[in-house]
Amino acid sequence: MPVFNRRVLTTAAFAALIMLPFAEVAAQAFPDKPLRLILPFPPGGPSDIQGRALADQLSKQLNVNVLPDNRPGAGGNFGLEIASQSPADGYHIVLSSPSVAISPSLYKSLNYNAERDLTPVARMTSIENVMVVHPSVPARSIREFVTLARNHRGEINFGSGGAGTTNHLANEMFQHYAKIKMLHVPYKGATRAALALIGGEVDEVVVSVPSVMPYIKSGRVRPIAVLSRERVPQLPQVPTAIESGYKDFTISIWYGIFAPAGTPQNVLARLNQEITTALKSPELSGRLSTLGIQPWPGTQQELATLVSSEKVRFAELIRIAGIKKR
Repeated sequence: MPVFNRRVLTTAAFAALIMLPFAEVAAQAFPDKPLRLILPFPPGGPSDIQGRALADQLSKQLNVNVLPDNRPGAGGNFGLEIASQSPADGYHIVLSSPSVAISPSLYKSLNYNAERDLTPVARMTSIENVMVVHPSVPARSIREFVTLARNHRGEINFGSGGAGTTNHLANEMFQHYAKIKMLHVPYKGATRAALALIGGEVDEVVVSVPSVMPYIKSGRVRPIAVLSRERVPQLPQVPTAIESGYKDFTISIWYGIFAPAGTPQNVLARLNQEITTALKSPELSGRLSTLGIQPWPGTQQELATLVSSEKVRFAELIRIAGIKKR
């Protein structure tokens, strides 16, 4: 080998050796400035509440500020799009609901590709859903409701937060399994749908347990089934749909943290470790559980597997329901 080439190689190897300690120090130093946590939904909802709670706990653990940044719009996709275009340095992360798995089948085109542009960081939490009816509806169980719907085919209606939302897809799943037909009445958000139920505009709504608990306690709505695999602590007397004979009728609202694709693996591992520690801390876990939000920490791979399986399931539901892509 020519002397010049040997010198070039030796110099390059020496430089690489010198840089190794600096790379290790940089990894250990992360984070050394504030982090941005993008929240793709408006203030006040479950995404915002738990995102801000997580940001508070992470700020204490990391000794740097974790700044919540609400970027609502397009069913959560605007915030995910912003995250996908952010620097892949670990200082930009986003909290997502199942919209990251639903949107690819629901929308005709998106300005980001979740598989290509985002990478899983940590599974975070889950919120259970409950099927509730207006007190005027003569059904006190899911079986009685199915009988009612069959006897009044196409006359019973249900509200949702809009086409393709989890509470809409839950009822599409229900109709498919129970072989019934109901009328869909979409609203601008699940909260508006729940209020429509209270006002007697619709007969039934699937909604998160925490958001509807005050109305259940006051008797303004009646729960007939929870859509989880086990009964929920807040409603121990309400059976699951599985107990009522619908073994596949489960649908929860889960949340996970994602980062822009290309974020260094050592940084992703550190973020996962810190988020898991935060979710297991008595402060954050207690705060979330009080709100009916269950901590569900998981690895990068567990979140990736969840998104993949949910993407397949929701795509089939959207196809069966004939929901048109927008």
